[in-house]
Amino acid sequence: MSVQRLLKAHNFLFFGMLALFIPFLPVFLDGQGLETNEVGLIIGAGGFVTIIAQPLWGMISDRRKTLRKVLLLLIFMAAISGFLLFHMNSFVGLIIAAMVVYFFLMPIDPLTESLSFTMTETIGTNYGSVRTYGALGYAVLSLVVGYVMKWFGMSSVSILFVVIGIISFAVMWKMPDVPTSSAPVTIDGLKKVLKNREMQLFLLLVFLSSIPARMNDTFLGIHIRSLGGDPSLVGIAFFISAGSEIVIFALSVWWLRQGKELLIMTIAIFFYALRFFLSGIVESALLLAIIQLFQALTFPIYYTAAIQNLYRIVPREWRATGQTVLALLFFGLSGIVSSSVGGFIYHEWDGHLFYYLLGSISFLAGLFGVYLLIRKRK
Repeated sequence: MSVQRLLKAHNFLFFGMLALFIPFLPVFLDGQGLETNEVGLIIGAGGFVTIIAQPLWGMISDRRKTLRKVLLLLIFMAAISGFLLFHMNSFVGLIIAAMVVYFFLMPIDPLTESLSFTMTETIGTNYGSVRTYGALGYAVLSLVVGYVMKWFGMSSVSILFVVIGIISFAVMWKMPDVPTSSAPVTIDGLKKVLKNREMQLFLLLVFLSSIPARMNDTFLGIHIRSLGGDPSLVGIAFFISAGSEIVIFALSVWWLRQGKELLIMTIAIFFYALRFFLSGIVESALLLAIIQLFQALTFPIYYTAAIQNLYRIVPREWRATGQTVLALLFFGLSGIVSSSVGGFIYHEWDGHLFYYLLGSISFLAGLFGVYLLIRKRK
């Protein structure tokens, strides 16, 4: 099998695993009888673990100059811990199991993005054409697991988790390692990267804009159920969301331009604001699911531009770690804020006010993006 096909298969399978975890863990926890603030506590604990795990595995990968071996270990451990998680029924057991899954599963994301971006550069193909299969995997598995949960119960997702993990491990086993830079990886080099003023402002924009995005990822399924939807409609919503990304990723070679990354990100952030305001207005679970079509104008555009902007700033030898820092802000730090604070807000307010808050935060983040654009031109 060619490297390009292996990359596509890995993206499909990994993001399929992610679809079993991110959208449906809150639904699973809700089905276990937990309050939304308790769900937020568990997701927040996972966010704390992510803060440690993502930089740790990113630096291990850079120092050892291997992505493949690290990914093999992470996939294997994530599959086992994910199986155990969806069979837990005590609150303490759920917290511990979720933290273990976060420790092994979430670092796979930035390492996969780094693998895909670097490998597509090496073989001379388009990153978006490979990342499209990640969106496809997320979409397909979101739809499948929604019906699996509905027909066979909440814990049935554990079997899917293991099966996909095994296949993903087999694909990664055949994957060649990515070429690495001969430049040494040192702590002083990392400090130099993080002290870059352009890097600092860019990461601040990512952090501010990712908080409402992560709040939506965590509580969308719960809000759909509060409006009368069942797990299958949650699956359909995330299928619509991820499915809408496919064309955007596939056509990234046409719309993604060097030097325009910050502008593209800012436009996507304003579309996030519009999406969340509309989510607050609707009273129908079905309409809320349909609104997820706005994903096409938000996440794939925002995240692809962010990755390209990051790789423009960061030296090649620090790409895996740089990608990890980006994911750390999007999935780690923002995940802690969004789950803990978001769980409290959703519990105390109603879901409509919750989404108005998300829209307001996104709008302010968009204004910060405009400020950075003006600053850059000066």
